[in-house]
Amino acid sequence: MMTQNQELILIVVSEPQVTFLLERMLKSLGYAVQSCPDRQTALKLLPAVNPALVFLGEKLSDGSGLSLAGEVLRRFPSAPIILFVAQESPEVLKSAMRMGITEYLCLPLRAEDLNRAIKNALEIARLRKEAVLIESRRATAGLQRQLDELETLTRLGRTVTGSLDLDHVLTAVVEAAVELTAAEEGSLLLLDEDTGELYMRAARNFQEEFVRTFRIPVQDTLAGSVIRNGQSVLLDDNTPQKIKTAYLVQSLLYVPLSMNGHVFGVLGVDNRQNRLPFTDHHIKLLNALAEFAVIAIENARLYAATISEQRKMETVLTSVRDGVILLDQDQRLVLVNNVVREALGLGEERLTGRPFREIFNQPALLELIETLGKTVSNRTELSVEDGRIFSVQISPIPEVGLAFTLSDITSLKKLDQIKSDFVHTVSHDLRSPLTAILGYVELIERAGNINDLQRDFIRRVQVSVHNITSLVDDLLDLGRIEAGFDTRKESVQLDQIIHYSADGLRKKLAEKGHHLQINLPTSMPPILANPVQMRQMIDNLLDNALKYTPAGGTITISGHVEKSQVILQVIDNGIGIPSLDLPYIFDKFYRASNATPEMAGTGLGLAIVKSIIEGHQGRVWVDSTVGEGTTITIVLPVSGG
Repeated sequence: MMTQNQELILIVVSEPQVTFLLERMLKSLGYAVQSCPDRQTALKLLPAVNPALVFLGEKLSDGSGLSLAGEVLRRFPSAPIILFVAQESPEVLKSAMRMGITEYLCLPLRAEDLNRAIKNALEIARLRKEAVLIESRRATAGLQRQLDELETLTRLGRTVTGSLDLDHVLTAVVEAAVELTAAEEGSLLLLDEDTGELYMRAARNFQEEFVRTFRIPVQDTLAGSVIRNGQSVLLDDNTPQKIKTAYLVQSLLYVPLSMNGHVFGVLGVDNRQNRLPFTDHHIKLLNALAEFAVIAIENARLYAATISEQRKMETVLTSVRDGVILLDQDQRLVLVNNVVREALGLGEERLTGRPFREIFNQPALLELIETLGKTVSNRTELSVEDGRIFSVQISPIPEVGLAFTLSDITSLKKLDQIKSDFVHTVSHDLRSPLTAILGYVELIERAGNINDLQRDFIRRVQVSVHNITSLVDDLLDLGRIEAGFDTRKESVQLDQIIHYSADGLRKKLAEKGHHLQINLPTSMPPILANPVQMRQMIDNLLDNALKYTPAGGTITISGHVEKSQVILQVIDNGIGIPSLDLPYIFDKFYRASNATPEMAGTGLGLAIVKSIIEGHQGRVWVDSTVGEGTTITIVLPVSGG
């Protein structure tokens, strides 16, 4: 029975007598024994019993012993093998030695020869194992050093990416440089662009006073040569070198810090006492650390620039006279300036990050967000408790969110009201005398006979009174539209209104011999509009075309639907509008310079058209060529679009 301290020897011999002899002799020498007669059994037993030594017969029942020895050594390179041969053969011995078999024996067997061979084989195996272990330790030490370097670089990378504290990161870089190179001291120098000197931004194992006061010029210094040339400096000499840093060093290594070809700093390590040299491997390590330092410096610069720009923007937005509300993509508050806080009574409470609806409950603001993208209009008016009125506009900002701008239009509203009141009063006060004048003029002919000259004067008075009355009516209409009276809107079929308006002008068209063409799609979608104002708009456009088109001309009304919009055009082949007049054609009381006195008009028709269209969130413009005609284009949103 095998004891715990006995070494096991595996016998693989086919001859039973030899096996029996070996077992007796080995047991008498104090070894445990396991035997098997063939190759297959041996290969199964080897990993299970893990023998200290193998006795191997030259010839086995199922193959060559040398062949089995080769396979055993491939699987277990350090396993000692003693080859048992029937008789000595130089060729067999050479093959055995080439394979790495340590000993061989042949008959007759003697106990002392057997004991010597076993001890020799075990000693050789021990020496082999020690050699393998030493080499393994050497390789493991190298791998461990590389692993430590990688861990240091990884840790430093996390520090660089996870911190915006430049002092902390640069100190970590210098500490990593000292650790990886086993140096005594480390420093990171940056170039002062104003003075042209290098100062110490971070250090390891230097006195604090020295670091704070350290300054060296770029010229005539080793660190300065790195700045000038952009190349690393490796100093390793038996004689200590006095550098312009006021201290002696035995060895020193500097690598550049550069960004886009511009060198702005130096990372260095040195040894003052020991003569441990720096190597090319240390240069590679320091260059990697220098990259981390450059990234940290650039991150800090970009962060500082971002914070500076953010503060400038916040200062601008909080100082402007308009109110500003900025929301992120989740409709959470990013910024609200003092104008909004004061107007809406928000106080000084911190509001950043809170949901928009939690802070603002004004229906006008909520409606703007709810209808964003669903209607053409992105504006509304907001009245606040102190009586002020703000024009509010909402604008999507890509990759940011939404921005509200609130402009105080209280003074404009007051002026507009004063103007409307003035126009209404003047117009109303003019109506009574004009009506009286027209009535008395019509009674003149009934009072007695008048001559042709008097009749012509009467007609002129009547025309003038009618023109003044039209002007008063237009002023009243424009005042009501601009003041926002009658803003009621409903679903309107614009094609029907066009036909009604055309029918109303048939008599005038016939008097001048004009031809009216209406080209509309068979089914036009409804628009959300005020029907009275739509009729007034079409009437004004047709009257304008009729007035400025010579007798026998053609007036065309065409329309189509495109992208949830109704596009309407009124085209005539009249006298046209000079290009210099086009920018002002929608201004009040403005008439084209080529209009003759016979072409009566107040200059308010197109101004009314524009006011109506803008009140319906539409657009209008004019294209015209003198002598060829005019095209007025109107775009209105489809109902619900």
